[in-house]
Amino acid sequence: MVGRTRTALFTLVILAAACGGELLHAQQTVSSYVDSAHALVARSITPRTDSSPPAEPPQAWMEYIGEYGSPHDPVVLLEHAGSLHVLFGGMALQPLKQIARDTFQLASDTTPLVFVRDRSRRVAAVSVQYAWLERRALGPEDGATFRIKPLKPADELRRIALAASPPVESGEFLTTDLVEVRSLDPTIHYDIRYATDNNFMGDVFYSEPHAFMQRAAAEALARAANRLRAQGYGLMVHDAYRPWYVTKMFLDATPDSLREFVADPANGSRHNRGAAVDLSMYDLKTGKTVVAVSGYDEFSPRAYPEYAGGTSRQRWYRAALRAAMEAEGFAVYRNEWWHFDYGEWRRYRIGNQRFEDMR
Repeated sequence: MVGRTRTALFTLVILAAACGGELLHAQQTVSSYVDSAHALVARSITPRTDSSPPAEPPQAWMEYIGEYGSPHDPVVLLEHAGSLHVLFGGMALQPLKQIARDTFQLASDTTPLVFVRDRSRRVAAVSVQYAWLERRALGPEDGATFRIKPLKPADELRRIALAASPPVESGEFLTTDLVEVRSLDPTIHYDIRYATDNNFMGDVFYSEPHAFMQRAAAEALARAANRLRAQGYGLMVHDAYRPWYVTKMFLDATPDSLREFVADPANGSRHNRGAAVDLSMYDLKTGKTVVAVSGYDEFSPRAYPEYAGGTSRQRWYRAALRAAMEAEGFAVYRNEWWHFDYGEWRRYRIGNQRFEDMR
């Protein structure tokens, strides 16, 4: 099946080029979504954030949006500029024209793309010419929390982590001065998933729902919140300072194939230093969290800050958050659109103090 999919994808890329697809990189398809043609596409179709967010696409289109075929060179269905588009091989973008329910064709060609549903009536594959591309399961489609199956039970992971010690660091460091971020701006809301079992491991890691950051970082975050408030949005913090032992628990629990999404405790994480924050946005009028391509802590390509999929509105939300944070000295992490590091994060020491000891 893999060989069949790769052959089909090669055919589709050539087809897109022949049909006048917008070729954005003259090279073979690549497996990475970072520093690739795919990232160039994402930049080219992300709406400007100095205007209102684009309108929501028709709900029926959401059934088709996603990835199909091989994980190394998938076909991506997305919404752009008010139309469904197909992205071939990470580099050829083509608009689609709907000719019937579940049947589309390339706008510049009569080649049909037929979406196939399973017994539960969910879109499960797309058929084009002689190619059959199965839909990839990237993460929850219904807003549910992404989950992994931990390699060890949480109690065992915690026992091992608490018995271990953070790496020894040498050199000069800035003085640690952790403050509660919402004490600087009451519009900053909390959704501290690791203080509940509503997280990727399904267990509780923090005894209390706090978000501490180094003072300079927390003050910068408050300024970013002020920028977004002018656009009608507030910040929703999911995590900030994280004790080192929790970082070790995360790595020890995560399968090798997903470890790009967790920090290596041998080096200490940015969160351990109190100079990183995980966050999303909420609508100030409704109080509802807005959706930015993927959910928080989803271990999938949709988490990348330069992932081209999703809808124009979702990409706008992601870009608006990034613009506000970067304007105040934060940098987005290459694998997670929700993770931002404050300027001199390396100059703070690794911390391992538990929340219950920080009152």
